[in-house]
Amino acid sequence: MKIGDKVSFLSEKGGGTVAGFQGKSIVLVEDEDGFQIPTPINDVVVIGGEDYDIGKMVTAKRKAESAPEGKISHLQAPQHVEKAFEREEKDEETPVETVVEEIAGHDVLNCCLAFVPIDIKEVTSTRFEVYFVNDSNYFVHYAYLTAENNSWSLRSEAEVEPNTKEYIEEIGREDLNDMLHIAIQMMAYKRGKAFQMKPVVEMQTRLEPVKFYKLHTFQDSPFFDTPALLYPIVENDTTVRPLVIDPQALKAQMYKGADVEVQPKKDNNKDGDVIVVDLHADSLLDNQDNLSHADILNYQLDKFRETLEQYKDKKGQKIVFIHGKGEGVLRHAIINDLNYRYKKYQYQDASFQEYGYGATQVTIR
Repeated sequence: MKIGDKVSFLSEKGGGTVAGFQGKSIVLVEDEDGFQIPTPINDVVVIGGEDYDIGKMVTAKRKAESAPEGKISHLQAPQHVEKAFEREEKDEETPVETVVEEIAGHDVLNCCLAFVPIDIKEVTSTRFEVYFVNDSNYFVHYAYLTAENNSWSLRSEAEVEPNTKEYIEEIGREDLNDMLHIAIQMMAYKRGKAFQMKPVVEMQTRLEPVKFYKLHTFQDSPFFDTPALLYPIVENDTTVRPLVIDPQALKAQMYKGADVEVQPKKDNNKDGDVIVVDLHADSLLDNQDNLSHADILNYQLDKFRETLEQYKDKKGQKIVFIHGKGEGVLRHAIINDLNYRYKKYQYQDASFQEYGYGATQVTIR
């Protein structure tokens, strides 16, 4: 079942078109008047497919069971419907083991988290579907978590069959600030046969909300019909760990893959390199057509806060934020954050000779 499918209700008359989903158990059905009706997903069937035929049998059986006792009603379920239910009940009593068809070369683990725009043509306003992709011959059981300060919350967990993808949830941009720090824990195994044991995986990374507004960050892949933003978890049996450990390696990786201009500049000061972050909207966003001034300001502040978070443990680090002179709105917002949210950090106007009037230097303390 997917967005755009025509569906019919099982428990009552009517139906409509699938307009979206709320979690894994609720589907939003839009009727002819444009109203969206939250409905349990097991109470609707797709019209025209095999599920719909089963749905008609369910409805016929329910009507037959509700007919007055001792009377033969035109609502009574036909004999072939009763036989179909007998077959289903019999099948439920005798579970059939799933036969897994393996793919040559897929005995190494390759898994990723995928964010798929529902409408790629409206990249600045669309919502996103989140998937766990298992591109291997192993069953994978994963746990998907998000962090707030030092506490973690379980967002989803499931077993994913070999060479398939698992739908997790639908999110909007308003959810991204609660998902800045994510983690995946997973283990891999096979059933009914011997296999090469894989290490238990734990991967942590940070989402960059600004990426969700950049068309070029969504790439074609063999997993989806539309471009998607992929966060690798395991590549060829190697766990991807963007947040870990060696500060110099982390800095090199960050500079290599940055979406905004973040460049080290050598400084004679003993504290070492100065990090320069360009907060101009043109550097952050490919397309600003559908964004308000408030939206753009929020994206710029998000990047400012993410950068301070990345370097919070590096005492003495100097970071220059280029915000431009303009009307001073962004600079005022940054100074306000520094005065109330980051009180322990020292800040000053950056060197005019190097950065002009529109830059502020922050020193991590």
